[in-house]
Amino acid sequence: MAQVELIMPKMGESIMEATILKWLKKPGDKIEQDESVLEVATDKVDTEVPSTHAGVLKEILAKEGEVVKVGKAIAIITSDVAAGVETENVVVERKITEAQKEVSTSTNGTASHAAAVVAPTDFKNASRFYSPLVKNIAKEEQVALKELESISGTGAEGRVTKKDMLEFIQQRKLGQTIASTPRTTSAPLVPASISSGDEIIQMDRMRKMIAERMVDSKRISPHVTSFVEADVTNIVFWRNKWKNDFQKREGDALTFTPIFIEAVMMAIKDYPMINIQVDGDRIIKKKDINIGMAVALPSGNLIVPVIKNADQYNITGLAKVVNDLAKRARENKLKPDELAGGTFTVSNVGSFGNVMGTPIIMQPQVAILALGAVQKKPAVMETPYGDAIVVRHKMFLSHSYDHRVVDGSLGGSFVRRVADYLEKFDANRRI
Repeated sequence: MAQVELIMPKMGESIMEATILKWLKKPGDKIEQDESVLEVATDKVDTEVPSTHAGVLKEILAKEGEVVKVGKAIAIITSDVAAGVETENVVVERKITEAQKEVSTSTNGTASHAAAVVAPTDFKNASRFYSPLVKNIAKEEQVALKELESISGTGAEGRVTKKDMLEFIQQRKLGQTIASTPRTTSAPLVPASISSGDEIIQMDRMRKMIAERMVDSKRISPHVTSFVEADVTNIVFWRNKWKNDFQKREGDALTFTPIFIEAVMMAIKDYPMINIQVDGDRIIKKKDINIGMAVALPSGNLIVPVIKNADQYNITGLAKVVNDLAKRARENKLKPDELAGGTFTVSNVGSFGNVMGTPIIMQPQVAILALGAVQKKPAVMETPYGDAIVVRHKMFLSHSYDHRVVDGSLGGSFVRRVADYLEKFDANRRI
C-alpha cells in the first residue's frame, strides 16, 4: 500500500486558488477513482474535485473555508498504486504556476511591514468583490480593509487584481501612497424594517456575487433597451415537425434556444460592433463569437455558461452544446473556463412565462438579449385577396446595450436584424 497526495487541481487558465466549501468524505472512507471527494469554490464557479486514485482517505490537510493554492496537497489517500509511482496527472498538478511563485516571493519580501499591522483583514463589510487570490495576499500582508477599499482596481468591472495588490504592497513598503478613486455612494441607505414573524434569509456566496456584479454593471454601463416583436410561426411549425425525429436520432431535445442563438450569431456577423468590449477609452472588437446563455439553477441563482465559437456550429451542434451546458450547470458540474470569455449574452425570460424583460449586461460585454415567451396572437396579413386576420406565433426580443459605445441606431438595428432572421426562417429546412 502506498500513500499519495490529493492535489488541488488546476480548474482554469485564470484560476490560481480555490476555497474549500465542504468535504464529501471523511478520514477512513473508501474512495473510488474519479469519485467526488470535496466541493470547492472559485470566483467563477463552485465545483466538485474527484479523486485521482482509488483507496482510503487517510488524512485531510485543508479545512473547510480554507483558501488553497493550485498544486498544493489537500489530502492523503492510501492507495494500491506502487510506492514512488505517480500518474502523469499528479505530476502535472504538483507544478505550481509562475504566478503563484511571484506572489509568494512578493509577500515574503514585505513581511516586516505586515508585522506592524495588528488586526487581520475582515472582509465581512467589504463594499466590493475580492477574489480568493486577492484576499489571501491581503491576509498574508495584513492589508486592512480600509486600505484594500482605497485601491483602484484595473481588472474587469474595476476589480482589484493580483498586479494591483503587488504594486500596492511595494509602494506601501517604500512609504508611498497610492492614488485612488474614492468609491462614492449616493444617498445613505434606509435600513430594512423587520417585523415580528419575518423570516431572515442569509444570502449564499453565489447570490452575493450576482448582486455585486449586477450593481457594478448598472454603475459602469448606461443601459438602454430596445424592443422588437418577431413572428416565429415558421420556427414553431418547423420545430414541431422535427423534434420527435431529432430526439430519436440524437437522444437530445430540440428546443427553441439553439434556433434563436443561430439568429443572434448571424446578426452579430452583420453588426460586428455589437461584439465588442470596453477597456478604459479603448474599444476591443472581438474576433470570436462566444455566446453566453443564462441558466436558472434549482437554488434560484443564475449562471451563464458560454458557447465558444458559436458560429462554428450547425443547428444540431448548437442543440447538443446548449443542452449539455444547461444540464451540467444545474448539476454544478461546469468548469471555470466554461463560464469565461463570453462576448454576447442571451437570456430566455420566456421560459418563466415572461413576454419581455430589461436584462442587465454581463461586464465587460456591451449587450444582452432577452427572449420573451412565444404566444399565439391575432395578426393582420396581406393576401392576394386583401388583408386578413390570422393567428400567428409571436415573441418579443428585448435588447439592452451599453450607451457609452452602442447608440440607438446600432442597438435597434441589431435586434431588428435578429427578428428578420427569425421571421425568414426556412420552414422546409432539414436537420
